[in-house]
Amino acid sequence: MLRPSLIVLSIALAFTGCSKFKKSDDQTKASASATADKPLMVTNEDLSTVQSNALSSGPVITGSIQPERKADLRSEISSVVLQVLKENGETVKRGDTLVRLDDTSIKDSLHSAQEAERAAVQTFDQAERQLQRLKTLRASGMASTQQLEDAEIRRNNTQSDLVAAKARTVQARQQLQRTEVRAPFDGVVSERKVSAGDTAQIGKELVKVIDPTSMRFEGLVSADKVTSVKIGQAVSFRINGYGNQEFRGKVKRVDLAANATTRQVEVLVTLGEGTQPRVSGLFAEGMIEAASTETLMIPGSALVRDGDKAYAWRVKDGVLSKVSVSIGERDPRRGDFVVRSGLLNGDKVVSNPLSTLKDGQKVQMVASVPKNTPVAVPAPAAASAAVASATATATATATAAAGK
Repeated sequence: MLRPSLIVLSIALAFTGCSKFKKSDDQTKASASATADKPLMVTNEDLSTVQSNALSSGPVITGSIQPERKADLRSEISSVVLQVLKENGETVKRGDTLVRLDDTSIKDSLHSAQEAERAAVQTFDQAERQLQRLKTLRASGMASTQQLEDAEIRRNNTQSDLVAAKARTVQARQQLQRTEVRAPFDGVVSERKVSAGDTAQIGKELVKVIDPTSMRFEGLVSADKVTSVKIGQAVSFRINGYGNQEFRGKVKRVDLAANATTRQVEVLVTLGEGTQPRVSGLFAEGMIEAASTETLMIPGSALVRDGDKAYAWRVKDGVLSKVSVSIGERDPRRGDFVVRSGLLNGDKVVSNPLSTLKDGQKVQMVASVPKNTPVAVPAPAAASAAVASATATATATATAAAGK
């Protein structure tokens, strides 16, 4: 059976715990009330302005990025590949040797042609001298006309042989030059097709060279939209692999024949100034700005969707209010939406609203915190002292309670 003193002590501790829980609950409610009454601190960077912007419309264009200057270098002779001097992705200058082919047999042909040419020159010179002597003898009556004509025929034949020998020499020299495949312009090796030891037949692909500074957008447009496409129209598009970066260009050419399979028309777009893609073959998609109208726009990030409805948090006269907004089509370039009703030109809205915002909450504008601002951190000694003080207070309170 419990002693009376212990019963009294238990009852006292129970009343003490209840009072503590009640006090804690009251503090929580007071803190929540203080938080609700506290104004929302925002900066100018947290707000967006609803204003009129140009809304572009036009046909969709899809395609790929391709270089305007590209060369598919092929073998012009039948030979064995001795050496490939450049790899994929390496930059080259005009005239750089890319591939070397075996030139042994071609050098022999060149030497043979040169010797034949030398013999033809000697034969021609001899025939020319014989003709000149017979002309002199004929003038003095010591040679017949038949002899002179025969000498002239021999001279003409040797002259023809000399021309043919020179042509064979030139051809052999050209064949020797073709054993070294050179870059036709400054660019990059985009594809290597052969390796050392391969047999290169006439017409075999060796390497491909592109000029990465001459990229352009080769796209396709639906045939039913091609009538709205004009040369010189602006084009905005995105490229797969470049994230949300937007590229700009202009229509340079519209083909007059549609694709027989897809019934789409090819449109060539030149890229504008600024950053250009350096990789060819990437997929691109955009819009040809065939028409443009001025309309009220709101950033897509400022809208809160609730099913088919859309809301925005407007800041006006220092008060935050939830406004129902009727929106229209979306601008694919910036991601903004057309505002049909609910907001006016010049209204300020929260750029990225949170779920904790409340309708009617006070708003206080504060200055922006500069970047790289140092944050004050308590000194280790002060923190240790605070912890020690709190520990001592807790210990004293517990001792006093136990004594009572």
